[in-house]
Amino acid sequence: MTTLILSPRHTEDSQKLWRAALELGWEVVRVQGWRVEDLPPISEPVVYAETMLAMRLSERLGIQLDEPPVDWLPTLPDEYRGRAVKLSTLGAELTRTEPAFIKPPNDKSFAARVYLGSDLPADFDPDMPVLVQEVVHFLSEFRCFVLDRRVAARSHYSGEHDDEGLEGFVQTLLADPRVALPKATVVDVGRIENRGWAVIEQNAAWGAGIYECDALDVLPVLRAASGLPGG
Repeated sequence: MTTLILSPRHTEDSQKLWRAALELGWEVVRVQGWRVEDLPPISEPVVYAETMLAMRLSERLGIQLDEPPVDWLPTLPDEYRGRAVKLSTLGAELTRTEPAFIKPPNDKSFAARVYLGSDLPADFDPDMPVLVQEVVHFLSEFRCFVLDRRVAARSHYSGEHDDEGLEGFVQTLLADPRVALPKATVVDVGRIENRGWAVIEQNAAWGAGIYECDALDVLPVLRAASGLPGG
């Protein structure tokens, strides 16, 4: 029996996924008080949770949850990035005198925004990786849940709703063998002012907000992201 495992937080997304999982005949378990050691044996676990809890669940359940490599975005071909992006460290950027959009690659340990070096938080490990990006203006932003290099579900989440050209851009991206992707993931794309469509980032499917995506279409992606066959 496939079992959707949710964190204790009753978010709108988790409620949508809970209802969809029941519609598919899955079981649903909410972790109580973050105590993963209290979980019973689960033969087909599908995780949807925040990063720290998801990592604990992965260890407890003996499953592998994919995360994007920290250098995925800066190593994308230029035509998909649409702006300059490099991988650096927090310590190396503390002396930066030019503004840049800076964020941790795969978590939210500090806010993603435009920084000067003097504005960056200094209370983290100076060796922690950060993505340093040219400052651009995204006119629109869309989230794509991807399974086997095909879009399983898509939702607008910020800016303009105009999606002209989006489908062609995403299809080209997913068909390009130079673009490394796991079986199941989330790719965010947007339209940069005066430049066109570009990849914003890749996110792990098991922790990504679903916005207006149909939860029934998202669940197969989450199943595959938890290492189960036939997602």
